[in-house]
Amino acid sequence: MQLPKAEEQVMKYLWKINKAFMKDLLNEYPEPKPASTTISTLIKRLSKKGFIGYKTIGKSREYFPKVKKSGYSSYQIKELIKGLFNESTSQFASFFTRTTDFSEEELNQLKDILDKQLKSKK
Repeated sequence: MQLPKAEEQVMKYLWKINKAFMKDLLNEYPEPKPASTTISTLIKRLSKKGFIGYKTIGKSREYFPKVKKSGYSSYQIKELIKGLFNESTSQFASFFTRTTDFSEEELNQLKDILDKQLKSKK
């Protein structure tokens, strides 16, 4: 599921700090900080979508991510490949390596990563 930018930003901060009260999330935002009511609304939406859970501590809620960042990122990449590259990972890889200014060293690092993945599949 693609999150709107504002909701994705809340998740990025929550993934970064793992557990947070409202004040902790607000502290992550640069100035000018959004209103706490705005963050509260975003948290409620994310909770309804199953992205955030919480534990009540006294009168406060401690929020935590229910969706891992790696899972969300993986889904987003798969959707990108599906939508822009006709579900072709080779078209994606070709575009990715041709349109970026990778050094030879960086390309070799990518090759090493691919080689390791291939070995682990055997």
